[in-house]
Amino acid sequence: MIEDDLELADIITRYLSSFNIEVTNIDSPILGLSTLRTKKDFELLILDLTLPEMDGLELIPEIRKISTIPIIISSARDDILDKVMGLERGADDYLPKPYNPRELEARIKVILKRLSTASTANESKEELNKLFYLKQEDMQISFKDKKLSLTLAEYDILKLLIQKNNGVVAREDFIYDSDHIEDDSSLKNIDVMISRIRNKISDIDASSTFIKSVRGIGYQLIQ
Repeated sequence: MIEDDLELADIITRYLSSFNIEVTNIDSPILGLSTLRTKKDFELLILDLTLPEMDGLELIPEIRKISTIPIIISSARDDILDKVMGLERGADDYLPKPYNPRELEARIKVILKRLSTASTANESKEELNKLFYLKQEDMQISFKDKKLSLTLAEYDILKLLIQKNNGVVAREDFIYDSDHIEDDSSLKNIDVMISRIRNKISDIDASSTFIKSVRGIGYQLIQ
């Protein structure tokens, strides 16, 4: 927690400790930033906005340069612009003071549970997709550790097949769920793009057809 009101910090620390949430408070934003650089085991940050040395809204982008730690803004500033700017700059939640510490505890648990669920899902995805690796932030898909050269539409199709975790994807769903396939595209166009993806996969491994046709429905990724 980065909070310069030491009395409030003590109240929050003692309250959260009753729920087995350990809090380290730092009253300086500069020191807080330095601590985040050197200590990587913090799970969440509670951040005040009105701080000495540096405003909290200025601090958030600096934090985001070095960490993806979830941030809950805890501030007496009730200007909607502060809230919008805080969230736009990378905060995950905004809790206006005064508030009941019970609400803070609840919001902390919601964020940590969401991250835990996402982490478990990612682990499951890696286990299920042993042959294909999906890197959504770069819009890249690798097959057997080799990057596939895909068009944006082909990327969308293969991404949906991977995310389905061996389930069947209807031809219509490729059209409706893609950002790069026109809504008026024909189902025949989907078949053509699937064929192109198969050819690119077979350039790496031609021993099997990894995209199976499911008659009358669509396609299924076999791994």
